[in-house]
Amino acid sequence: MNLDSVVGLLAGLFTTIAFVPQVWQVWKSRSARDISLPMYLIFTAGVALWLGYGLLTGTMPVIVANAVTLVLAGAVLAMKLRFG
Repeated sequence: MNLDSVVGLLAGLFTTIAFVPQVWQVWKSRSARDISLPMYLIFTAGVALWLGYGLLTGTMPVIVANAVTLVLAGAVLAMKLRFG
């Protein structure tokens, strides 16, 4: 594995796991009142587009990081819609 792939995977890992505490907090509290719905809608759409870009270019760090981030951001978005 070359250096740019390692850097990409580490960047993706850190930016992706940053969402885990938010998902956990909303799930635990059953409250998403203070989370901005427009921000999460825009962000989730952007992550989906980054995933599409990664798939089109075959860039594995972009694919992996954005696939996981899409799941986590999608979970927060779903809980925002459910819990308000």
